[in-house]
Amino acid sequence: MEPRITIVTLGVTDLQRSSAFYEALGWQRVARQFEGIRFFRCGCLAMALYPWDKLAEDVGLHAKAPDPKQAFSGITLAHNTRSREAVDDVLAEAKAAGAEVVKPAAEAFWGGYSGYFRDLDGHLWEVAWNPHAPLNEAGAPQLPD
Repeated sequence: MEPRITIVTLGVTDLQRSSAFYEALGWQRVARQFEGIRFFRCGCLAMALYPWDKLAEDVGLHAKAPDPKQAFSGITLAHNTRSREAVDDVLAEAKAAGAEVVKPAAEAFWGGYSGYFRDLDGHLWEVAWNPHAPLNEAGAPQLPD
């Protein structure tokens, strides 16, 4: 796994309101949007806003669970890979290091390939290959304008 975070996704209750909030703070929203999600440029990584319930559904976790480490916080970290095959490799590497794979890699509704793992402290990581936002040489996602 290359050491990088490519996207921080925040689960939000009102996508339009949250998007307007970050724009009011001067954050640069990516002009071309995908339905139901907003991306903002943040230097060498990106921030995404996505409806909280849809993010929980994508992760495959319920909003509340008995164990606090099982509860969904509404935040995920993403590690994008340079190839589809690398997603499976990174998930296997994470599992071998002690992570729990909470959602095995699969074709994603948005056209990529992704899965999720939970680290030793319960933080959720999406491992994804996104053909719509390839990584540059430095590992930053190239979000379309």
